[in-house]
Amino acid sequence: MQFLFISGAEIFFILFIVVMVFGADKIPGIARGLGKGMRQLKDATDDIKREIQKSTDDVDTDFTKNIRKEIDDVKKNVNEVSGSIKRDLNKK
Repeated sequence: MQFLFISGAEIFFILFIVVMVFGADKIPGIARGLGKGMRQLKDATDDIKREIQKSTDDVDTDFTKNIRKEIDDVKKNVNEVSGSIKRDLNKK
């Protein structure tokens, strides 16, 4: 098994050093603290992703509304111009 380019012997050696430095009774507390920290980091990144998604959705909605309004204005202007042209053609 090769995890992050570290062999099994190297992992065992690192765990041995951790046990020697902190003691066997402190390791569950350290692991619990690391787990909580990782969870908080994950929650923070999820919140950031949600905020970014929300802001892009708002921009897309505003952009779409502005485009639709412009298209409707152009259609109205074209209909006004084409209406007078159609009337002129019908008179001839």
